[in-house]
Amino acid sequence: MLLKNNIPIKYVLGKVKNDSALVAGYAILIAVLRECNWLSVDIPIGGVPAILGTVLSLLLAFRSNQAYDRWWEARIIWGAIVNDSRSFARQVLTFIGNLYETGPESDLKERLIKRQIAWNYALKRSLRNQDPYVEIKRLLSDSDFEYLKAYDNVPNALLKLQGMDIHRAWKEGLINQFQQVEMERTLMNLTDSMGKCERIKSTVFPETYTLYIKLAIYMFIAVFPFSLFGLFNYISTPIVIAIGTLFLLIEKMAVHLQDPFENKPTDTPMSTISVKIERDLMQMLLDDKGDTAIPKDVSPNHYHNVFYIL
Repeated sequence: MLLKNNIPIKYVLGKVKNDSALVAGYAILIAVLRECNWLSVDIPIGGVPAILGTVLSLLLAFRSNQAYDRWWEARIIWGAIVNDSRSFARQVLTFIGNLYETGPESDLKERLIKRQIAWNYALKRSLRNQDPYVEIKRLLSDSDFEYLKAYDNVPNALLKLQGMDIHRAWKEGLINQFQQVEMERTLMNLTDSMGKCERIKSTVFPETYTLYIKLAIYMFIAVFPFSLFGLFNYISTPIVIAIGTLFLLIEKMAVHLQDPFENKPTDTPMSTISVKIERDLMQMLLDDKGDTAIPKDVSPNHYHNVFYIL
């Protein structure tokens, strides 16, 4: 869940505290050895450190771009889910709603829209390896909820129920064939978005790539103190620690961005998006019934709320 408010520096540094401790210990050790004249190696800063630093910067930039592309693709997919959810609700209300104001048709509209809201919550929780039933029971009938228990993929089962109701509505003459095709096309788009999310979730970023970049970072840190001590003396130690920690943070940022469905502060904001979809769809449904009440919006405003909202 990406937050607008600043993430505490304690949380950020906590992600690399062990690596930073190793860098600090190494930099202090080199400074002590040089002070005691037990080590007198000097490497020109324009030589190996400059080459390693340049190569490392390029690798980290490429790594960060690849990770951000995965995160941005996930965000685009959920943007499409927002649009398709609204389109589906509008189709339900206009295709069916213009025929009857009350009766079984009204119940059908409410069932279809609430089931679509439940689908968003179920997909969100499934992608985060959480119990998909937690947030959807209040939106479903008892029969629907029992039906889902036979399925491992709850979002897929919800789409099946939607398709079954749409087919039944066509059989009963509540919608014509053209309207059925249009509603099925919207369900197909939702299925496509679900599959794209599952592809990102199941496609593991190559671990060897992460290993090689971390190895390059440590090689750079290993030779860096020998280039700075002759120039800055004791000040070189905090410089090595700061620059080493910065490289490690950039690498860690890429690791977090590459997995946008892991329930982290850098996640695609699926919780907020799902709540926004519920708010919009319920407002459309209530307005169709002549009720002007607007459901309250919910979004995390502070960092410490993230784990409660997610």
